[in-house]
Amino acid sequence: MAACWALGFLWLAYFCHGALSCPALCKCYSRRAEVVCDEVPLTEYPSEGLPKNTSMLTIQFTNITSVSERHLNATPLLQGLHLNSNHLQRLSSNLLGGVPRLSTLDLTGNRLTDLPADVFSHAPLGSLVLRNNLIEKADAEWLRDNSSITWLDLSGNRMRKIPAALLQKLPHLENLDLSNNRLETISANSLDPLAKLERLNLQDNKLDALDASVLRSTRNLTYLFLSRNKLSKLPQNLFQELTELRVLSLDDNQLSHVPPGSLDQLSSLDDEGLDLSSNPWLCDGKAGYLWGWLQKNEKKVFLPETIVCAAPRSLSGRSVMSLTESELNLQS
Repeated sequence: MAACWALGFLWLAYFCHGALSCPALCKCYSRRAEVVCDEVPLTEYPSEGLPKNTSMLTIQFTNITSVSERHLNATPLLQGLHLNSNHLQRLSSNLLGGVPRLSTLDLTGNRLTDLPADVFSHAPLGSLVLRNNLIEKADAEWLRDNSSITWLDLSGNRMRKIPAALLQKLPHLENLDLSNNRLETISANSLDPLAKLERLNLQDNKLDALDASVLRSTRNLTYLFLSRNKLSKLPQNLFQELTELRVLSLDDNQLSHVPPGSLDQLSSLDDEGLDLSSNPWLCDGKAGYLWGWLQKNEKKVFLPETIVCAAPRSLSGRSVMSLTESELNLQS
């Protein structure tokens, strides 16, 4: 009996110690199985002392430089991992092999460049955030086929091309953020696999043209951000399939005209959902379509009075909406 009691006591002590353990520089919230290590002088991933039942782990603003599969094995029940604003330079291959429940991985604000094959392929990720790193190429080998990811954020990196091969593995993707990169072109079929895409952010890049068919398969798009690029022309049928689109930003480009009929399919735009400001509009006879569309859809436009003529000189600074038919005809 005494032996059984002693064994039970040891088991209880072990269990309690495991449940109450916490890395020295971190805060542990046992009720919600969460650990937070925020702005502390960590130089290595704090595997030692992490409760095994941890489901949410945040390590941010520390000096850790690498994370491996061995580190993550300490928390096999992990569902959310946030590693924001550290000094991460390396991730191991098969990184997620020991966290088969992980659904959210946020690596914002690190120094990641080249990532190994299979780095994200062993967990059912729904959200992958790689914002504000030093990535020049997003490799298809990062992921397994038919990935479960619905949210992918690669904004604030150094990519010059849309990662078409990677997108082939993302049939469930709903949100894609490639803003603030160095994208110059988008191949015509690169977005074709993304039939479920609802939100596409391409602002703050160097796009100067778009293929007429590039959005043909993204019929569920509700938000499309193209601000602050170098677009000078839009294909007439670019938005033809986007009947669900609620917000479209085209501000701060080099547009002088929009083709006749190009905005007609945008029947679902929110009030103030279309931004055309800060473009060098040419108010000649070809501006008649835009002028007529604005007259009928003024409520759909964000600050319509900021859509102003850059030329000819006689109309420079005038809002397009304020023009008369005779003024447009005179300039035709």
